[in-house]
Amino acid sequence: MQNVLAHPSDSPPKNIRQLPDGVINRIAAGEVVERPASVVKELVENALDAGATSISITLQAGGKAAIRVTDDGHGMGPDDLKLAIARHATSKLSDDDLVDIRTLGFRGEALPSIGAVAKITITSRARGTEDAYRIAVSGGETTDPTPAPRSGGTAIDVEDLFFSVPARLKFLKSDQAETTAVADTIRRLALAAPKVGFRLQSERRTILDLAPADESLAFTSALEHRAADLFGPDARTNMRPLHATREGLSLEGMVGLPTWHRATTRDIYLMVNDRPVRDRLLTGAIRAAYADLMPRDRFPAVVIAIAIDPSRVDVNVHPQKSDVRFQNPGHMRGLIITAIRDALGEAGLAASTSLTDQAVQAFTPQTPYVAPARSGGSGWEEAAAHYDPGPAISALERPATLAGMDVPSGPETAPIQPETFEPDHPLGTARAQLHETYILSESRDGIVLVDAHAAHERLVYERLKTGLERDGIATQPLLIPDVVELPAGNASAILAEAEQLAKLGLVLEPFGTNAVLVRETPAMLGVCDASGLVKDLAEEFAEAGSSVRLESRLHAVASTMACHGSVRAGRRLKVDEMNALLREMEQVPAAAQCNHGRPTFIRMDKARLDKLFDR
Repeated sequence: MQNVLAHPSDSPPKNIRQLPDGVINRIAAGEVVERPASVVKELVENALDAGATSISITLQAGGKAAIRVTDDGHGMGPDDLKLAIARHATSKLSDDDLVDIRTLGFRGEALPSIGAVAKITITSRARGTEDAYRIAVSGGETTDPTPAPRSGGTAIDVEDLFFSVPARLKFLKSDQAETTAVADTIRRLALAAPKVGFRLQSERRTILDLAPADESLAFTSALEHRAADLFGPDARTNMRPLHATREGLSLEGMVGLPTWHRATTRDIYLMVNDRPVRDRLLTGAIRAAYADLMPRDRFPAVVIAIAIDPSRVDVNVHPQKSDVRFQNPGHMRGLIITAIRDALGEAGLAASTSLTDQAVQAFTPQTPYVAPARSGGSGWEEAAAHYDPGPAISALERPATLAGMDVPSGPETAPIQPETFEPDHPLGTARAQLHETYILSESRDGIVLVDAHAAHERLVYERLKTGLERDGIATQPLLIPDVVELPAGNASAILAEAEQLAKLGLVLEPFGTNAVLVRETPAMLGVCDASGLVKDLAEEFAEAGSSVRLESRLHAVASTMACHGSVRAGRRLKVDEMNALLREMEQVPAAAQCNHGRPTFIRMDKARLDKLFDR
């Protein structure tokens, strides 16, 4: 294969030369303008900096053929128009200070970069003046400002994107994909500026039409309205407000309930000083806050606006200004994790309303019910006469033990009597156990269906974490130590963590080459499958290696232990045990989901029940 990058020794030396301005501009444009979404981002940011309260974006061919951005900002006069298309000319960088940056744009590169690779026309009327002017740029060549009709604000038309560098055009995606990228950019900007109206159209089809929030609303209230517009009406019931302040840092936003999750990170929106950003540090902190509340392959819906002294954050890291660098990243990470966990803790036993909607849909008959034909007066009356509820009731009275649960001891629990019903409990009173897996509870407002294993798993996990943070966890020695054979390498992986495992109540010793000896297990797990627990932990340690932080690793171990120590599906519970489980769930803020992120219960109010039966 031919080597396209020739070695310097293979060709005669060439003299260093100054690149022409046109080439310089196209190289600079390549850093700022990647695709139509990049153009839209720069133009909308300029409109926001100009004080616009309404911004309209129109696309053709996903923005490859044409982009039009109009706003009602303060506009520009003819002299400012000439400077606006010059490289490194800006009105936003006060005193040439690259530290105290308080605007979205500040480099003076956007318009000249776009003009280097496309045909651009700017029409603007400065606020307080009677005349509007127009200026054009095509491939870097500019015209003088000329009078033009415009009632106010600025309109920018960009046509034939990348006409001067056709090779870049080949790397763009389909019109639909480019339109989707533009829409995502507008969503991020719209969340950063909830009191500004946005309208996005493509091929005469309206994609986004976001009305500005009331100016009198606080930021979080305005953000709640904007989130409902973008995420749908479910956002109002499935997201919780977030507020936090510490040492000059301020966080405002909305965080989604753990059971209201997504398949991608698309609905994680971050702003720093009103600037939409994509930052790995911040995203990692959000994932850490939801670590034991959500499945590993799912992502939350989160909107967080960070206010920080501009001198403590560097937004000048990349030409697209989407990356930032914090002076104290650890402090920022800790505040985000704490703020999210506090917000979710205040949500208490709230679970996603979409779970209820799914349950109602599952109960709704897909075909009309047709009653069986009656004949000779027999049928329903005869069946009712022979109905015996005894077996169903007696099935609830079989004894069982719930590990770690404080359950009253005594004779067999009698069936629930009406007078024992306590409707004021958030999760109601247990009425039955279904399929030896689910607890059916009756509350004042309706019914609650609880996954006993998932719920108990969360409770055991929280006890393990509490014990770990305090004085350690009580252990129970095994009468006969359990020898566990492991695959090659897994034994050494788990024994390397023996000291940390001992803090969680699991005491291990080496036993031969590929085996370990289990001497003690956490007392709160009761009788557990020590062999299965050790095998799962060894596999996790072998896979994760030593890169995982200690705290995260210990919590992951506690999660696995909780799973092995929780009540399993197929175990018949007594009524007192079921009610004890419900009461303890009501005391744990994170009890709406297990530590793997699965929902622990589904509520259905009486109004929905009545609707199912057309009452």
